[in-house]
Amino acid sequence: MKKRFLKKDLKDFKKIVLKKKEEILDDLKHISDDTLRKSQKEASGNISGYTYHMADVATDNYDREFSLGLASNERKSLYELDDALKRIEEGTFGICDDCKGGIPKIRLRAVPSARLCIKCQKKREKK
Repeated sequence: MKKRFLKKDLKDFKKIVLKKKEEILDDLKHISDDTLRKSQKEASGNISGYTYHMADVATDNYDREFSLGLASNERKSLYELDDALKRIEEGTFGICDDCKGGIPKIRLRAVPSARLCIKCQKKREKK
């Protein structure tokens, strides 16, 4: 089993995770403001009383569904970051779930929610 990170390292990673969470929450707010709170007329820029063309409605629906998909992915990322914070508090952050070896700091800085070392991640992706 890998030696755990020092408290200073964990504190630094906690800052990284919290900053990433803040960025995602800001992104979610923008998606919500731009997509979910506007009526279809406002979203399309058409504030007149005229009816929509079917193609315009389809484009608006696609854009709305695309934005909802982005929001769903962002929520998943938030869950993973919350899990990383929990592992930081428990002292298990940076330990690979599969091989119990260490996850390099450089990987954790790039993907702070990483639960696997690169070797184990590649094995999972091949399956």
